[in-house]
Amino acid sequence: MNFCSDNVAGVAPEIMDAIQKANQGAMPSYGADAITARVEQRLGDLFERRVWAFPVSTGTSANALALSTLTPPYGAIYCHPEAHIMVDECGAPEFYTGGAKLVPIAGAGGKMTAKDVAHALDNARAGDVHHVQPAAISLTQASECGTAYTATEVGAIGEIAKRHKVKLHMDGARFANAVAHLNVTPAQMTWQAGVDVLSFGATKNGALAAEAVVFFDEELAASFGFRRKRAGHLISKMRFVSAQLDAYLENDLWLKLARHANAMARDLVAGLKPIPGVHLLHTVEANEIFIRLPLEIVAGLRRAGFDFYDWPGAAPGTIRLVTSFATRAEDVAAFIGTANSLAKAAS
Repeated sequence: MNFCSDNVAGVAPEIMDAIQKANQGAMPSYGADAITARVEQRLGDLFERRVWAFPVSTGTSANALALSTLTPPYGAIYCHPEAHIMVDECGAPEFYTGGAKLVPIAGAGGKMTAKDVAHALDNARAGDVHHVQPAAISLTQASECGTAYTATEVGAIGEIAKRHKVKLHMDGARFANAVAHLNVTPAQMTWQAGVDVLSFGATKNGALAAEAVVFFDEELAASFGFRRKRAGHLISKMRFVSAQLDAYLENDLWLKLARHANAMARDLVAGLKPIPGVHLLHTVEANEIFIRLPLEIVAGLRRAGFDFYDWPGAAPGTIRLVTSFATRAEDVAAFIGTANSLAKAAS
């Protein structure tokens, strides 16, 4: 009954089966295998155009190396203050770009608005040798608050990026959850809205350790292979990473898994909201819930065996609950039932 993160979940059976199949016999190394080639083709089909795709094993490497292709050492990367690249990647984007500066742009619900992005870029003093130069914008989709940028919102920021001649990166660690919620195509959410490169996540949604950096511009992709190798992320037995992505993409498994995670989150929040004293911090649009509960309920849930995180910097009783492809409906029901019983006992 663990709601700490989607990272605590295991591996989807279909993906584990694919890893086992990839273990039969010998294959070329360092990504020269047929499975890796097929993954790039599948991603091209998914995004309805030619793409240049590079499997890696972690989201941090995907984000940091992708941004390194977009940003010089004297560049600025604009992102939300709660973005993973800002808070949870231990300086990896700064390191791999050679020193680029992350510039926060605050916004409600973990999202930047086009208006605020435009204001920041309009006042960035481009061309002034005393200041870092605008180079990239990074959007987190779904956001760290569990909300999702609509395709229209992404497109508006994409227009600003184009006007200011900066590149647009999307951290898609929970890309599947956002697409499943919005019911849009991957193309509409990315390159058609101005995204230049996507960190396409799979690990949080059923893979063992697999992400892909997907470029929609061949010129931007040209140096990535070298950057990946230099960073130590060119895996010799690449077929085992690619096999995960191959299974993830087959028959829209990625969306099936995300839809289940999202549905469990919706059911969980629907059962908790009517409890007296409960306050929902953000609209639930993916598989993360940020919610404030009475302290006695939080303590009681932990005593009952439920795991979740207190949210740092928030008011006492504020917790984060995350569902996954593996979340069981009976565990959601048990969480709701226990919370309601604790509320009645306290009243």
